[in-house]
Amino acid sequence: MRITQPDGRVGHAELQIGDSIIMMADEFPEMGVRSPKTLGGSPVSIHLYVDDVDAMFRQAIAAGAIEKRPVADQFYGDRLGGIEDPFGHTWWISTHKEDLSPEEIEKRAATAGH
Repeated sequence: MRITQPDGRVGHAELQIGDSIIMMADEFPEMGVRSPKTLGGSPVSIHLYVDDVDAMFRQAIAAGAIEKRPVADQFYGDRLGGIEDPFGHTWWISTHKEDLSPEEIEKRAATAGH
């Protein structure tokens, strides 16, 4: 769904990923709505779980996202990659691969990156 304002800005759009809908719009400074690029960055990021992180990551890059962190298996049981969308929002895209106990995650964290 997309509603375009008379001045060409997107007033409301919906992006469906799996069974989730993310609502978004262009900047509306007169209403206090600004993008991360205007603000010089964002204090928040979106973490999205999908069935196939590799395919979703490739699709995002093809649509104009910038790779911030390549897709890789993580010590806590997810396969994850990071992107920045054309508006400056940070997205973490993951596929959960294995269930681990808190003890196993802690053990893996101690040796991650070494």
